[in-house]
Amino acid sequence: MGHTLTEILDAAAEGRFPPPDGGTTVVPQENRRDAGVIAFTAHSVVFTDEDPDWVRSTLDALDCDALAATMNARFLAALLARTGRSTDTIDLLTVAGPLPGEPPLQLREMADPDHPRVHRALKRRDDVRVWSADGGVLVLGRGVAGRWETAIEVDEDVRHRGLGRELARAARHLVPGGQPVWSQQATGNARSIRAFQAAGYRPVGAESLLLAPASR
Repeated sequence: MGHTLTEILDAAAEGRFPPPDGGTTVVPQENRRDAGVIAFTAHSVVFTDEDPDWVRSTLDALDCDALAATMNARFLAALLARTGRSTDTIDLLTVAGPLPGEPPLQLREMADPDHPRVHRALKRRDDVRVWSADGGVLVLGRGVAGRWETAIEVDEDVRHRGLGRELARAARHLVPGGQPVWSQQATGNARSIRAFQAAGYRPVGAESLLLAPASR
C-alpha cells in the first residue's frame, strides 16, 4: 500500500487495495481544502493533519464494530468538532478508466456556467470544466488528492431515458491524459448509483469528505 493519499487512490483505481486487516491508516492532507475518511473493505484511510494518536484513541473509545468505526457517526462528529469542518453525507466512491475518442453524446462546453451543480463543484474542485447536453450537465475537475472527478445533473422532465448513464460515460472520454475518473454518489441516491455503474464505474469504498470553513 502507498504512503500518501495519492498513492493509495492510484492503486485503488487499478484494483489494488489496502490489506483487509481491520486497520486504519492515517495520512496527512495533501492540501488545506480536503480532509476526510475513505473506508475500503476492512481497512480505512483517514486523511487529516490532526494528530494520528488522537484519531486512533478516538476510534478505540467507540463502542461499535471496529470495522465500522471510521464511518460511525460519533467518530465523524468528533473529527468535525476537532477540525471545525462540516460534511454533507457519506458517499459511495466509484472509479472508471478513460475511454478513447470523443463522447458519442452531443455536448456543448460552457464558458461561464450558472448552475447549482457547477457552483458546488467550484468549492470542491480545481480546473473545473462544464458541458451541457439537452436536459443535463456534466462537470469535470480535480478534487481530492488531485484526482479527476465528475458529477452530473439531469433535468427531472428527461429522467428515465438513459441520459445520466450517457453523461457519466461521456466523462470517461473527456478526462485528460488517460487518467481514471472518479465520482461520488450519496448512498441513498440509488438512481445515480445505477447510472454510474451502468456507465462502467466500479465501487471502491465509502467516502466522507470534510469541508473547510469558507474563511479558510
